[in-house]
Formats: sequence, structure tokens, C-alpha cells
Amino acid sequence: MNNRQRGAATAREAPRKPESVRNVVFVGPSGTGKTTLVERLLATSSTVPRRGSVAAGTTVCDHEPAAVEQQRSVGMAVAPLWHGETKINLIDTPGHPDFLGELRAGLRAADSAVFVVDAAEGVDEATVAVWRECDRVGMPRGVLVSRIDRPRADVVATVEACRNAFGSGVVELYLARHHEGRPHQLYGLLTGSLHDYSRGSTPTVGTAPQGMEADVEAARNELLEGIIAHSEDESLLERYLTGEAIEVGTLLSDLETAVARGGLHPVIPASAETGMGMIELLDGIVRGFPAPTERGALEATAPDGTAPRPLECDPGGPLAAEIVHTSVDPHRGRISLARVFSGTLLPDRSVHVSGHGLGERGRADHDSTERVAHVHTPFGASLHETRHCVAGDLCALTGLDSAETGDTVSDTGDPLLIQPWDMPDPLLPMALAGRSGEDEDALARNLNRLLASDPTLRVDRSTETRQLVLWCMGEAHADLVLRRLREHGVEVDTEPVRVAFRQTFRQAAAGHGRHVKQSGGHGQYAVCDIEVEPLPRGGGFEFVDRVVGGAVPKRFVGSVERGIREQLAKGLESGCPLIDVRVTLVDGRTHSVDSSDAAFQTAGALALKDAAERAGLVTLEPVDEVWVHVPDEHLGTVLGDLSVRRGRVLGTEPEGPGWTVVRAHVPSTELTRYAVNVRSLSSGSASFSRSFAGYEPLPW
Repeated sequence: MNNRQRGAATAREAPRKPESVRNVVFVGPSGTGKTTLVERLLATSSTVPRRGSVAAGTTVCDHEPAAVEQQRSVGMAVAPLWHGETKINLIDTPGHPDFLGELRAGLRAADSAVFVVDAAEGVDEATVAVWRECDRVGMPRGVLVSRIDRPRADVVATVEACRNAFGSGVVELYLARHHEGRPHQLYGLLTGSLHDYSRGSTPTVGTAPQGMEADVEAARNELLEGIIAHSEDESLLERYLTGEAIEVGTLLSDLETAVARGGLHPVIPASAETGMGMIELLDGIVRGFPAPTERGALEATAPDGTAPRPLECDPGGPLAAEIVHTSVDPHRGRISLARVFSGTLLPDRSVHVSGHGLGERGRADHDSTERVAHVHTPFGASLHETRHCVAGDLCALTGLDSAETGDTVSDTGDPLLIQPWDMPDPLLPMALAGRSGEDEDALARNLNRLLASDPTLRVDRSTETRQLVLWCMGEAHADLVLRRLREHGVEVDTEPVRVAFRQTFRQAAAGHGRHVKQSGGHGQYAVCDIEVEPLPRGGGFEFVDRVVGGAVPKRFVGSVERGIREQLAKGLESGCPLIDVRVTLVDGRTHSVDSSDAAFQTAGALALKDAAERAGLVTLEPVDEVWVHVPDEHLGTVLGDLSVRRGRVLGTEPEGPGWTVVRAHVPSTELTRYAVNVRSLSSGSASFSRSFAGYEPLPW
């Protein structure tokens, strides 16, 4: 492993109060330097003796071989540090859209988010989409303008771009000062202090010269007005309007309130390369971001979904923790990263593990009693054993062999269930096949392990196409899954995904079925006449008995229906099942000795085949209803592409400023790679969802 197992500072005793914890997730597109930022923060806080390098594969967070090789994060990772008396759990998340599930897990584990925006690149549309997602759940957010030392960096323009993209709540907390074109100072708008980085990564803090006051007055007033508006502190408003000097402590307290309410988003310019802004960011997290106790109560129920009750962030409350990430270590076995929402997790204790609500992902509901072997403080790939983990903190658990991502861990005497967070739907199918019988067995075992750790995966085992189809988030996600399978010795091939078609009758027709055999002893005798007519799409199968005079005895009418149903399921011309037909039994003949259940089943199937030859069959293809969420600037491109895919647009409607939802019916065969295509059409910003709509005739 290239990653160095560092971090003596993590051996410090775990917090005993939630107020001493901050959980912060770093969000932003790939390439903005989130992992490098975490490394610099760890070095700044002396958690590690020196910072690692993404290029060299020595960072704490990017420890997986795929991340080291690709030089980008492929999973969430936690790296805690201490700043004064506060433990800060830094949560690094991937920026690639294929790993949105890892990002959402990081958001679930955190109480606030720092959006990392490159000062030379600005804000991309995918980041805006995640911002809107955080806004919907009220996640407190701040903005870090990164790489301000780059040649094309423009902090002023980037802050303005953030304000246009994220809203007027974006306000600067520090102003960057430049000398000979390079940033060397940060001016604190609340404190009036000047942080000078001209001599290195540790700033010299002093009072700003009087001449700078006029230059920052507008920015300071904007910050104060934002704090007043979003903290709703009327006394602060009165003092501000009268020009009274306001204590820094009061301003910081109201800043934290405004950020916690989700309306104010402070901006800090920084450079992980030079270390500028790192101390300011840590101070801002501790003094300006909310503690876990301010997150609000989380609702839990009994495992069967009954008896809902709120869970406060109380170390003395009932135990309720959620598994937000799962990995497997060759020596320790399954490692479960948990966010404790209530109570205190202790080692060597029995717990209840409950997982419900992910049946559509191929994960059956389950409840079990497990024993927590050890409680650890996670530090990238390494673990540091600890004696406890209180409400509001994060920890890694070993010994939970059945725990999966999204499961709830609670007391055995008071089992609870926390509803899992919204998981993104995997929309890129990939058909897998083992190269040998042994590989097929190993594939099944390892897929179960991957499903337990990654809720954005789904497995379908189709009896019609005889394919094992793995649904992924995109190409990068699929490549990672294949790599993980091969790392565990599974030789696997991919093949084109086949779509299951259907057939129906082109028109109404009559059919005659005669099954007569005599080979000594009892023979077989059954004759039936049927009428078949197609039904509207979605009509299913109807069977009508219109026999008169006992031509087919009642005991054999059901036999005819069974034979027809079996033949419909097997198909006729091309093996496609037949759907949407009404079959009416109108006549038949029987023999007092040789007629039987089996004979009439065969006669019914023969009658259906005869009717099909007379009427002709129509092949039907599956059609999905899709909802495409797309920025208005890409709407025309997406609509044109849907038309090429034989899509039928059912309507469009606005979805907030600058966004539109397109609703359409599209053949399933045209959607196999749409998860990749729609991103390409929209610069990575559009997304879509799909559901089965029905079958329509396949055009010739």
C-alpha cells in the first residue's frame, strides 16, 4: 500500500460531548483539489508530520489502488484532526458524477459542507446540482475558493460566479490581498485582522493598516447584513444601524446561527499548495459551522416501521447509528463506518443490526444480533482503536458480519430503524459472465459483497435473456466494479445487454387444436376450438369459456387454459412471450376413456399456435417513461437527441430557475447507454430517471 499509515494525533481520546465535534464534507468536481486540501489541513494541524501527494499516491484519503492509479477519489474517506479542543472529521468525497452515491453518503455523515471551487475554473453545472440537493435538505454550507495562487486565478470573479450560481447568501469572510500578482495576505472582515503569509504557510497575524478600512467597508457591510438577515438577531440590527461597535464574539455567535440555518454561506479564499487559508478554514469550521447537536432530531422507527420517534443527539439516549460506508479488509474482515446519531457505541457489546427499504436494489430486509468487536477512529485506510464513540461522532466498527451500507445499529433491547438516505438510481446496465464454472460461483459471492458495500449497485438475473445484469452509475463506476472483481480473482467478461421483447396477435383469428394418440392401452384424445383477439397494450391475458352442451367437460376447461398460458409464456415464433390477448374456448370434443388433463393442455397449446399462423404476430419492444432534468441551455440538444432515439416527448415543465424536466417515452433499447450520453450532451449537468411504461410495436 502506497499510503503511509500516519496520524499519531488521532490517538487522542475520543470526544465525550457532541459539542466538541464537527463533521464537514468537502464537495466539488474532480480536479478542484479536495484531497490535497485535506492533506494540507492534516499537516497544518500537525496530525501528520508532512502532507502526502496525490501524484505520488501517498495521501491519507486516496488509499484504494484504483484511486492511486487514476489520481482521483473513487470513494468517501474520513480523516479526523483536532483544532484546539474540537475534533473535526474531514470527509473527502469523489467529484466524479459516477460516484454520486459516495457523495450522498458523505452528506449523510456530515453536519455541514464545504464546496470547493477552483479560482481558475469557476462553478460547473454539476456542482450547482449538488448545491441544490443540499439546499433541499437544509445542509449548512460554506465555500472555499481554492488554488488562488494559480496564474489564471481570479478570486473576485469566482466569488461573483458563486453568488450567481448559489444565491445571495454567499458572502466573503476573508479578502485575499495580492503583492506583485500573487496572494500573500488574508483580511478578516469580522475581526479586522490581517493574516500575512509572505513568510510561509504559518501566518503572522496583526491589525490591518488604517488605510485598508475604506477598501473593505463594502464587503464588511455585506457580511454583517447577511449575518443579521439570516440570524434574525434584532438587537444586532439595532446596534449595526446606530453605528455601534460590535464585539467579535457576538458576531461569531450570530455567524454560526446564520450558517446553521442554511441561509448564509461564508467564503474563504485558500491555497492548499502554499497553506494560505488553512488556519482560517479550521477556525471557520470550529467557530462558524454547527455542532451535531444543532442538526435537529432524526426520526427512527421500530424495524417494522411502526412507533416513530425523534432521536436527539444525546450520548445518554438510545443507541442509534447508521452505516454510511462498508469496506472489507483482508485481515480485519468487514469494516463498517458509522455515524452515531444517538447514544454511545462501545466495544465488545451486542447490538441489533437492521436493514429495510432497499428491496428494489436486490437487498432483502434483514435483522440480526451482532457483536461489535472493536470501535475505531478511522483515518483513511488505517484504524485507531478507541473506547467509545458518542452521538455526533464517526467511528469504524469491526465484527459486524451482516451489516451493510444503510443499515441501522441499535441496542438489542430497543431495536430501531433509521430510513436510509435517498440513493441515486444506477442507470447503466452491464451484462457479466464468468469465464468458467468456478468464476461463476466466485462472481456470485463477490457481487453479494459489493452490493452490501455499495447501495448504488443493482443486480438483475433475467430468466428470459439468461443474463446477469449489473446496473452501475456510469462507465467509471462500472470499470471500478470490474477492477474490484478481478482483484478478488474473478475472471469476468462483459457482453451486450439483451432486451426482452414480447409478441401479440396482429388481428383476431380462430384456432383448432387436435391431440390424438393411440399406442396401446389408454391413448390421448383432446380437441378444442378457440377464438383469439388482441387486447389493448397492458390488457394482459383473458380466458373466456363459451362452450355449450358439454362439448368440453368442465374438468378439462381449466386444462385448456393452463396449456394456453404455458404456451404464451414460452412464446411461438422467436421465443418471445405473448401478451395482451383474449382467448375464448368455443367448442371441442372429448373421449370417454382417452381424454385427460395433459391431452387438453396440449390441445390448447396447439390451438393457440394454429390461431397465430392465421393471424400473424406483432413483435413488441419495451418502452420506458423517462424524466430528464436538464439546464435550459442544453434543452434543445436533449430534445433533439430524444427524437433520434425514437422518443416521444410527453411534455416539459420548469423545475426552478434555469432548469426544465422533460418527460418522454423512449424504447428501452435506446437507453442502454443513455446515462453516459445525457451527461455528454449537457457538460455533465443533466440527469434522468426511468420506469417501465409498457410495450409498443417494434417498427420495421
